[in-house]
Amino acid sequence: MTDWRFSRDSIRSFRFVRCDFDAGTGVARLVYAFDDGPELIETITIPGAPFALDAPRARAVEQALRLLHLIAGVSYYKAAVPRDIRIEGYAVDAATAALLTEVYENGLGEFAYRNGLRLRGTIRFPAIGDAANPAAPVGLREHALTAIGGGKDSLVSIEALRSAGIEQTVTWIGGSQLIQACAERTGLPTLNIGRQLAPQLFEYNRSGAWNGHIPVTAVNSAILALAALLHGVDQVVFSNERSASYGSMIEGTGEVNHQWSKGWAFEQAFASHLRSHVASDLRYYSLLRPLSELAVARQFAKSDRYDQHFSSCNRNFHILGERPAQRWCGICPKCHFVFLALAPFMSKPRLVGIFGRNLLDDPAQTPGFDALLEYRDHKPFECVGEGQESRAAMATLAQRPEWREDAIVERFAREVLPQLGEVPSIPPLLVLSDEHGIPDPVWSRLHAHFAA
Repeated sequence: MTDWRFSRDSIRSFRFVRCDFDAGTGVARLVYAFDDGPELIETITIPGAPFALDAPRARAVEQALRLLHLIAGVSYYKAAVPRDIRIEGYAVDAATAALLTEVYENGLGEFAYRNGLRLRGTIRFPAIGDAANPAAPVGLREHALTAIGGGKDSLVSIEALRSAGIEQTVTWIGGSQLIQACAERTGLPTLNIGRQLAPQLFEYNRSGAWNGHIPVTAVNSAILALAALLHGVDQVVFSNERSASYGSMIEGTGEVNHQWSKGWAFEQAFASHLRSHVASDLRYYSLLRPLSELAVARQFAKSDRYDQHFSSCNRNFHILGERPAQRWCGICPKCHFVFLALAPFMSKPRLVGIFGRNLLDDPAQTPGFDALLEYRDHKPFECVGEGQESRAAMATLAQRPEWREDAIVERFAREVLPQLGEVPSIPPLLVLSDEHGIPDPVWSRLHAHFAA
């Protein structure tokens, strides 16, 4: 064991070694390995211990822990993507194996594209035995663990649930001070879950491991499902809008969705699996699924409560590397899109005050906005809205005196718009969709709120 060295192309198998949870400390350990190499141990720490679990809830926690073990393994599997996958210590049924294959194939779509890999059809999780007995209810109380990421979307969800009188705990994973500040700004109960990746993963990356984007929302969803069961609450709420279901159309490749695990297909599959395999009274859903990105921006703009606290700039959340000195770097696709999406619904001084500068009056930013418009480039590999939303927003600004003389807006009206032809207006993009998994009692309280 001591002379084992990570060699990406020599690895033959990826092993799910074991997982365990200590109810006394709230610490889950997820253990993996390549071939006969050293154990890779990830820890998840859920505050609130010690947890007193009756037999039905303990069984549900065990199933949720195994599901988390299997989904979180994607962070390590991607380092070598071996064909042989082994699950040790417990077995999974065909439905679980199918879910995992779907998560790994689609969730690693961008990773595979960027690294020139063909993973589709090569990832096979071993299924043993018949389907598990259907999960039973475990007596969860009505309460939401609402995921917060520090951006506008989760804050819209939090305020919507508050307006509907639904009790919630604002929940996040990791040590981001920005997210903590946003969470504290809500004035609601908070839950900060710890996640510590196996340290060898960073060594493997330096030794030539495959690296790239993983379906982090799938991992976070599994973590929050476990936390919900431990705290005895019946809802895990994310804030993924309907635009998340649409990827980047790449010539010669087809659709590659950077945010697949934020999309409707993952939400449906994961929610169904929790009900059938973990606890039938545990609900997982995205509160913003009926809304477009522009509809979310419109909701956010109604209040300035979080103007000086939120940030959607992903450079704030990189595990490694430099972070922006301010909350917004001003040059990444997320900064570009959030600025553009909010502009039709906010006064110009307010928006420029949030970002510290006017991104639409900087000619150097032109290529970034062209990508959002899907003009001469594909949609960026980022959590941004559809091209039609960006086009509708830009066309609207081109008609407004306070924006139309800004460099990028002026150039859009003069050069881009004539080549695009017909561009949608904003109002049709604000219509709520019927495609969502929000429980009826919740949606009945929130439909009017989002429609207003």
